[in-house]
Amino acid sequence: MKAVIQRVSQASVTIDSKIVAEIQKGLLILVGIEDSDNQEDIIWLTSKIINLRIFADENDVMNLSVKDINGEIIVVSQFTLHASTKKGNRPSYIKASKPETAIPLYESFVKQLETELGNKIQTGIFGADMQVSLVNDGPVTIIIDSKNKE
Repeated sequence: MKAVIQRVSQASVTIDSKIVAEIQKGLLILVGIEDSDNQEDIIWLTSKIINLRIFADENDVMNLSVKDINGEIIVVSQFTLHASTKKGNRPSYIKASKPETAIPLYESFVKQLETELGNKIQTGIFGADMQVSLVNDGPVTIIIDSKNKE
């Protein structure tokens, strides 16, 4: 699984001119799923995200997690995170899972985040044409790949 985590002061997802998810201070997470992903990837990645210390403490040092600040989270499915640009100029998405594989893993990822955060997670709609708006706070953007645990 690949995730792009953005610290936001606000974010929203709009589909067909209707806001389907909206948060204030917290995280916007774009997540891409490939066929080799499994529950182990979900558990590792959600724990890493929930405990990332990327919010400022009283000394203005990034020392607090989204859980510490009681922040909110929006998760958006993003198959293009698995784009290969090795050959030519048109990205290949061959590594991205098909919906029948990706949807159950995506739903499990969201549920695991809810369990670890202790709050409801807002989401876009898997496979929909979404417009994502955000105010990236910092800006702070972290990319994590569960297959490359660095």
